[in-house]
Amino acid sequence: MIRGLRQFEQSRQKVASRRRFASRMANAVGLWSAFAFAGLLIGMAGYMLTEGMSATDAYVNAAMILSGMGPVTELKTTAGKLFAGTYAIFSGLFLVIAAGFILAPIFHRVLHRFHVETRADKD
Repeated sequence: MIRGLRQFEQSRQKVASRRRFASRMANAVGLWSAFAFAGLLIGMAGYMLTEGMSATDAYVNAAMILSGMGPVTELKTTAGKLFAGTYAIFSGLFLVIAAGFILAPIFHRVLHRFHVETRADKD
């Protein structure tokens, strides 16, 4: 992933081709998908262990909290409620970080194009 941080062109370089930009976006979506899947598994495991939910019920609750919608099933145990609160905080932070993964290549391209055009105007 460190290599991925260096994938953006520097200010003196040309704007990346559309193909390279599409590759960056595919990498960002792939990274987001991997994190989303890991977050979903964490939530499912937590609900199954703390509330004794079936895999299907745990999936629904984890997916709803991870997407910011809130839990579906009423929680009965103290451990389940503590887990749900902690998982909700984790999920909120996850959404912000995931948005950064997806938006970074877009913002970089727009700002880099603007910078290149501004520099060309000065020359």
